[in-house]
Amino acid sequence: MKKHYYLWLSILFAISGCSQLNKNKDVLFQVSTVNALLAGVYDGELSFGELMQQGDFGIGTFNWLDGEMIALDGYFYQLKSDGRAYPVANTLKTPFAAVTFFEADKSIFLDKSLDYDELQQYLDGLWPTRNIFYAIKITGVFDYIKTRSVPKQEKPYPQLAEVARQQPTFEFNNTEGVLVGYRLPAYMKGINVAGYHFHFIDKDRSAGGHLLKCRLKDVRIEVDYTSELHMLLPEGGEFYKADLTRDKQAELKTIER
Repeated sequence: MKKHYYLWLSILFAISGCSQLNKNKDVLFQVSTVNALLAGVYDGELSFGELMQQGDFGIGTFNWLDGEMIALDGYFYQLKSDGRAYPVANTLKTPFAAVTFFEADKSIFLDKSLDYDELQQYLDGLWPTRNIFYAIKITGVFDYIKTRSVPKQEKPYPQLAEVARQQPTFEFNNTEGVLVGYRLPAYMKGINVAGYHFHFIDKDRSAGGHLLKCRLKDVRIEVDYTSELHMLLPEGGEFYKADLTRDKQAELKTIER
């Protein structure tokens, strides 16, 4: 297997094969950085067959920015720009993804109506610290869900902000499904999305996308506390050429919401 470079939050640096990193399940395994994605780096080297060895839960995207990725209970889905969900072939590759092996440390049933902003405020009250990673699964009934996906791009790739201006959106009413995502600390800015980032898939695993808005009805919230990060960076290509020095937080906020 080709060697890759990894960054380990315990400030240990190593060169290792992917299969050597999955011994500890309380690990957030990430491919590339969100700033690279914002800069139009849409080609990756890691296949989903390899990514599946590093986690059974998570979110991301595909080479050429061909839709949103959601991983749930070990199944990986491609949420394309038609709003539909498709099983992911092992041979497909990702330029950006974050996965973990989900094992809930906390579970709460919430039976009151909250919109997306209120949900984030509610979740903020659950954390023992804001300085580690939280994988979050929210399962149940939603009065309203609004999502988006992104269409496949061709070279020369436009930057993500330009793509987002033309992204299709989808709405779901009184539907059952699952939100899959993370709450990441502020120090992750530029590396991943600091704060909350969710993707949605319906109960039938037939449709979904990146979460823009929602209103909960009756849901179960499960949280996995995670305190390690393993990070794989692309070798060469557009990643080496990209300008990753700029602060892109304002741009990212516009794209995320």
